Amino acid sequence: MKIQEYKEFIKMKNGKLYNPNDIKLLAKRIKTRMLVDRFNKTHAWNIPRRMHLIKRIFPNGPYKTVFFEPTIKTEYGINVTYGKNFYMNFDCTLLDVAPITIGDNVMFGPRVVVATPMHPLVAEERMMKDYGDGLMVHDLEYAKPITIGNNVWIASHVTICGGVTIGDNVVIGAGSVVTKDIPSNVLAVGVPCKVVREITEADKLNVTEKYYGKKD
Repeated sequence: MKIQEYKEFIKMKNGKLYNPNDIKLLAKRIKTRMLVDRFNKTHAWNIPRRMHLIKRIFPNGPYKTVFFEPTIKTEYGINVTYGKNFYMNFDCTLLDVAPITIGDNVMFGPRVVVATPMHPLVAEERMMKDYGDGLMVHDLEYAKPITIGNNVWIASHVTICGGVTIGDNVVIGAGSVVTKDIPSNVLAVGVPCKVVREITEADKLNVTEKYYGKKD
């Protein structure tokens, strides 16, 4: 049975309470982390090796048009879907208990954290205990999906929490903690992250003209 067809994996992916110490989920996490360890130890010049490992770690995307810097951290990898021209800078974390969906032309700065896992707020429900399921003492967790639109720049040290959707053409400022949805075409920053203003034509740098001597 493929892990995607496994009952506990389906519960986890769909945001229901699940046992994170389930043996098949644990085995999948270990397998993914072994691949991640290999990627993080690759030499900078060995791009073919890196791309081969990225295809195995994150199979749901056009791996030939993306670039991941080490170190990366993830739990399952297969719950991450990404579009073309995705760039992830150094030391980023994708905790994909629930689905993480990333659009086209997205850039992550260093140490971005995208975290779908959730825990009960009430301490008694968060504690590890014997649930009578014949397994070792464990807690129960759940997760909420995260969606990031097209043409988004997530600057360094940003944390994106479970359940958040970020629209298209958005910039999230450095150090922000995103706890609520962000609409399209805005600059947002802060803890918690809030919209500062719209991004408009006035923000253009006319990069083609400056770089090539031609107008955009």
